[in-house]
Amino acid sequence: MTVPGSDLAGSECIIHLWANRYFMLTAVHPKLPMRDKATTQAYYTEQLGFTVFGSADHDGYLMLERDGIQIHFFEHRDLDPKENYGQVYLRTSDIDALYRSLVERGVAIHPNGALSIRPWGQKEFALLDPDHNLLTFGQTA
Repeated sequence: MTVPGSDLAGSECIIHLWANRYFMLTAVHPKLPMRDKATTQAYYTEQLGFTVFGSADHDGYLMLERDGIQIHFFEHRDLDPKENYGQVYLRTSDIDALYRSLVERGVAIHPNGALSIRPWGQKEFALLDPDHNLLTFGQTA
């Protein structure tokens, strides 16, 4: 295999093709554990404003979406929330408005996650879902 117009061949050619994006990644959808599908769905739809993605109801699996961002959940009935390390970082275009809307809805903010500018230059806040998946919302300060 060679790249026309160059002296690249073999593995160098493959690296060149990959680096020049003849294919590309289009999205990422984190998968987090959940103990109970109905509880997770209610929290994310009623508290955080997500909607169910797709029309099929998959046993033990849940896909939710908000503003073009998807989060997927897989059933893990034996999950101990205190030992759950599920995390996702969500960027937003107006962190102040998002924070205010969640607080006004009564969504519990993580005790150590109030809205503030972090040392790394991001304005962030965090919350825990019913299974203690950590959701951190951020925007460049």
